[in-house]
Amino acid sequence: MIRILQCVNDMHRAGLETMLMNYYRNIDRTKIQFDFLTHRPYRSDYDDEIEKMGGKVYYAPRLYPQNYPAYFKWMKNFFKEHPEYKIVHSHIDTMSYLPLLAAKKAGVPIRIAHSHNTSLDRDFKYLLKQYFRLKINSVCTHRLACGEEAGKFLFGNRSFKVIPNAIDAEKFYFNEELRNKKREELGIKGEFVVGHVGRLSYQKNHKFLIEIFKELLKKEPESLLLLVGVGEKEEELRNQVKNLGINDKVRFLGNRSDVNELYQAMDVFVMPSFFEGIPVVGVEAQFADLPCVFSDKVPEEVKFSSKVEFISLSAEYNIWVNRIENLRRENQRDSNKNCYDSAYNIKKSNYILSNYYMELVGEGTR
Repeated sequence: MIRILQCVNDMHRAGLETMLMNYYRNIDRTKIQFDFLTHRPYRSDYDDEIEKMGGKVYYAPRLYPQNYPAYFKWMKNFFKEHPEYKIVHSHIDTMSYLPLLAAKKAGVPIRIAHSHNTSLDRDFKYLLKQYFRLKINSVCTHRLACGEEAGKFLFGNRSFKVIPNAIDAEKFYFNEELRNKKREELGIKGEFVVGHVGRLSYQKNHKFLIEIFKELLKKEPESLLLLVGVGEKEEELRNQVKNLGINDKVRFLGNRSDVNELYQAMDVFVMPSFFEGIPVVGVEAQFADLPCVFSDKVPEEVKFSSKVEFISLSAEYNIWVNRIENLRRENQRDSNKNCYDSAYNIKKSNYILSNYYMELVGEGTR
């Protein structure tokens, strides 16, 4: 059995983490086993499931600059105690430089950097991340990306392989009975429901989404906005909603395990992100046959449904509102099983990552 060390921030329910779990659930675990090196000092949503499937979860120090000496000391000891890891696969974009550098120093032969984004959060580590982006190719031996734009962003003109952000599509197919049940559970009657799933962070641009929704209410007063997710911007966004006087029209649903069912309750999915790789939630929403309105910063590679439109972030709010209304009128939802053959369906693509690992091990033995 090959054990792969997957490097992540944590294993909460979010895009790349969900993508990893989709592959993990479908991979042949008699041949390949995933273990997870996280960088948060707590257990996460998926930890129990990982351990039930035979995986291990390790908790490294957080990647704060002041922690770097302690981090590299911890990593040195970790690889000394765990010589079984011949493949380290890191998913934390530019910050992957740090665990992959530690793996390189420890002599790990296969070090994979995986790009999941097309830009950087402008946080206190922004300049460091730019530096690590320049250095990432010096510590990885192999390069993966969720899409073409994400790969070019992190690796420049170096070659890379695209691994689809595949999901278990059948969990998301539209179901009228489930839709009615979920809307009743949420207390939704005849309202028009705009939905969004994503971390409450700068990247996802919720402030803009809330302004769009406020404009929509002028034309569609019987509307609701469902926001699924948690994050550092939650208090700021709640204050925005309160100041706009639309508290009764916006619901913060938090971190949910029933996201596949929540898509059923929605009428339109809106994602005005500042940047994205290939957003898993955008894939999920399309398999749920939801009309989708994405910003022009979301790569068009994500589109496989005819019900997707891209709008510039510089466009007026009323343009977004008109597109949302038009999509609502023009589209009737169905099971969307005609999209079964999409590369984003894990039942079609589960072999891609496992075959890749097996090829790498073959290279290492030659």
